[in-house]
Amino acid sequence: MAKDEEKNSQASAAPNEGEVKAKQEQKSAKEPAAKAGETEKVAALQKQVEELTKQLDDQKDQNLRAQAEMQNMTKRFKKEQAQLLKYDGQDLAKGILPVLDNLKRALEIEVEDENGQQLKKGIQMVHDHLEKALADHDIKEVEALNQPFDPTTQQAVQTVSASGDQKPDTVVQVLQAGYVLHDRVLRPAMVIVAQ
Repeated sequence: MAKDEEKNSQASAAPNEGEVKAKQEQKSAKEPAAKAGETEKVAALQKQVEELTKQLDDQKDQNLRAQAEMQNMTKRFKKEQAQLLKYDGQDLAKGILPVLDNLKRALEIEVEDENGQQLKKGIQMVHDHLEKALADHDIKEVEALNQPFDPTTQQAVQTVSASGDQKPDTVVQVLQAGYVLHDRVLRPAMVIVAQ
């Protein structure tokens, strides 16, 4: 009898096979549901990572574009500033050129008395100082007389027939001097050209 009680106590202590199978089925039923929930979470996190990566890439692109635009603006500003400095005083020079023309005309007048000579000498000094001031600022007169006609720095107002040793398309007379500032024409020379 002791053996039978022992077997019954072991039988009651050990779960029966039906209970074990039921627990395993419940556990196996919960595992796919848990795995499905984890898969959804992973997919959601991956999607969020992709969106954040895309936003970061967009921000990097915008940052690079902004930096490039700033560099371009800086270069353009420096170029414009260099142009302004290079051609500084252009308007003033254009205003002074008629004064220089009048001084040249005054110097062409022939005088015979001493007072006239003194006056002409004073005009010559003013003329020379004005030409030096212009040259110091890189304003130069266009060399035109007896030179080939250059439409970029000269304006032909009349043509005459070539005579003697004159070559065609050569400047035979300068009516008004032309001037350049660096490489920019302030005023073209008004010339007569041989044909």
